[in-house]
Amino acid sequence: MYFDELDLEDEVLDGLEAMNFYETTPVQEATIPLLLEGRDMIACAQTGTGKTAAYLLPIINRLSRGEGDEEMVNAVIMAPTRELAIQIEQQVEGFSYFLPISSVAIYGGTDGITWEQQRRGLAKGADIIIATPGRLLSLINLQHADLSGVSYFVLDEADRMLDMGFQEDILQINNAIPKRSQRVMFSATMPPKIKKFARTILSNPAEVELAISRPPETIIQSAYVCYEAQKMRILTHLFEETPPTRTIIFSSSKMKVKELAAAMHRLSIRVEQMHSDLTQEKREEVMRQFKAGNIDLLVATDVVARGIDIDNIRMVINYDIPHDPEDYVHRIGRTARGGNDEGLAITFISEKEQPGFGRIEEFLGKVIYKIPVDPSFGPTPEYHPELRVRTDRRGGKPSPGSGKRTSSRGGSRGQRRGKPQQNKPSSTH
Repeated sequence: MYFDELDLEDEVLDGLEAMNFYETTPVQEATIPLLLEGRDMIACAQTGTGKTAAYLLPIINRLSRGEGDEEMVNAVIMAPTRELAIQIEQQVEGFSYFLPISSVAIYGGTDGITWEQQRRGLAKGADIIIATPGRLLSLINLQHADLSGVSYFVLDEADRMLDMGFQEDILQINNAIPKRSQRVMFSATMPPKIKKFARTILSNPAEVELAISRPPETIIQSAYVCYEAQKMRILTHLFEETPPTRTIIFSSSKMKVKELAAAMHRLSIRVEQMHSDLTQEKREEVMRQFKAGNIDLLVATDVVARGIDIDNIRMVINYDIPHDPEDYVHRIGRTARGGNDEGLAITFISEKEQPGFGRIEEFLGKVIYKIPVDPSFGPTPEYHPELRVRTDRRGGKPSPGSGKRTSSRGGSRGQRRGKPQQNKPSSTH
């Protein structure tokens, strides 16, 4: 389906055309018509499928028709992290380029000047605010945020926000928004807690569940089975053979991220790190430099694993495995965005991580290719994910533990303008 087949205003379509977007992604085709009708909705769609545009375009379209109060905040979009909030605001600016629609991102970790800018944006009645839960609730409690005119309330990455402990904050914000408002939840996963939470805030919602959380086939997945002490040597050898470009290394530990970034810097690699210890200003600068191609390697915690739109990532390396299979999918999903390009994902698996990676393979329904380790690095452990392994204090061979696990515009507009057959959904995330 093409965007001009939807009931979108000409100015909205002009903005899409200026960004070279013509054809909808499946999640956009399934959700936008329902949202334009004003339905509450809970939708399951993983990152990289165009879900941000799916909820932004109906809001922008209805505001373009004058369905809002110019003096009030009309839409609230909640995001789990400031990086995602900033990215969503950038998308709002792009889609509403030909419209007088204002927006402001509200998030913590800023200086007094930014706080005042955020407060002023709320006071002047920005059409759309994109906020992290904690900062918006603080502004509400200080009576700096009047949400009585809100008509659209969106929770993006709802599962992530609940995992981060924001449920009570969201409920308080929800109570400050008129009951008549349209409420929408997007989530990358749909566990029972999300469905239960949806019932508390949504009214007779439409349910859309399109994307199964599996990485696209365009991502080539592989792994090294090794001892923990061998990981750095393998990584160094890998980059000596092929210097990294547009590459992300993920680690679950801030300390390890710092150590890895320092080690890569010693190899004269253009590297930066991304984790929660950095100031907001530094994090934004790192993201700008990485997107601009001035940084070849980004070493990060899972703060950038979800919801951050970085195009043309060539390779993702899991220096250690994530806590659950869903996080693995989100990590490697930074590459091959939208299914249009190929990407490479490599995971290092230590002895104690073997059962966890076995669960990832079970979740994916496939066995990931194990790259042979160069013999010069010494012996490596055998891969037995079905066994609970333990390593002795000298880092020796694994030993078995407690046993095995059981297993309608008619298209005329596009024809007039020479519409291409492919769009670029990676920027509509």
